[in-house]
Amino acid sequence: MSGQVVRAAAVQLEGVPGRVDLTLGRLETMIVEAAERGARLIAVPEFCTSPLPMRAEVHDAVLPRENVAVDMFRRLAARYHLTVGGSMVVADDDEVYNRYHLVEPDGTVHTHDKDLPTMWENCFYTGGDFYRDGSDDGAFETALGGVGVASCWELIRTGTVSRLRGRVGVAVTGTHWWTVPRNWGRLTDRALGPLAEYNRRLSEGAPTEFARRLGAPVLQASHCGSFRTDFLLAPGTTVSVPYETEYVGATQIVDASGTVLASRRADEGPDIVYADVTLGTREPVLPLEERFWIPELPLLLRGYWHQQNVVGRSYYRRRGRAAGLQAAGLRAAEPRETAG
Repeated sequence: MSGQVVRAAAVQLEGVPGRVDLTLGRLETMIVEAAERGARLIAVPEFCTSPLPMRAEVHDAVLPRENVAVDMFRRLAARYHLTVGGSMVVADDDEVYNRYHLVEPDGTVHTHDKDLPTMWENCFYTGGDFYRDGSDDGAFETALGGVGVASCWELIRTGTVSRLRGRVGVAVTGTHWWTVPRNWGRLTDRALGPLAEYNRRLSEGAPTEFARRLGAPVLQASHCGSFRTDFLLAPGTTVSVPYETEYVGATQIVDASGTVLASRRADEGPDIVYADVTLGTREPVLPLEERFWIPELPLLLRGYWHQQNVVGRSYYRRRGRAAGLQAAGLRAAEPRETAG
């Protein structure tokens, strides 16, 4: 509904890898807090049921298509008459996807599978259909009007703006954005220092730059905290090195012009940001570039992205897909709550 003002909230979450129960417990507490403070549109992070480092226990967080997290979204959306959105890793049709769920008060669930996994995320799931056949565009008609969804590096792709621009009055998004390793020694720290600073600025500025090209407000929810992951070195093997890092970026609410209305950096820890958002589209502040990425990514960052994509896809084909499907099958047999 163009011109409608909605109290919005975005959640900054510190989850536990592989522990859907603990992570969802923390998330539910934060959604309830936001709802009781008047929020009626709430963004939660990408991978809202478990962070996604490259660790074996993360396979246990893969959920079946109908699952406890969606049940919780439905229950809280109905109880507080709100719309809530976030992504989780789910198994469907013999594959695993990073599926965004936008849930309305009446129980309607809209879904979008992230177009391309980012780096080691490829170990756990495969991409959606947008870049294959143009379907699954993540633009939904809701009681609030047109709502678009996107996850993490979808925010810095021109294709995401193209699929949503002119069709949505708000974008609800989430990230799981990490930075360079801090345990590879002083020489590596010095060599990667400029890249770390660029990546930090890129992550914090992504919602603003996205809104400026979209012409609609953006809610952005982030993870926070430090973590350890395995960094796979080559396709076809499990040879890896330890990679200790932390999440970067900021949980933000941005208006259609790109003005930041509320923000909390990842290094400030878990919390919720709030703002009153005017829904609707306007003429974008900036034109859309004719290239794949919105920013001009440095060569080293593009190389890192491509190398980890190749390694991750190899792991998914050999191990990740089967492990995720097995975990989802076991969870499908567990009892679930009912909405109400």
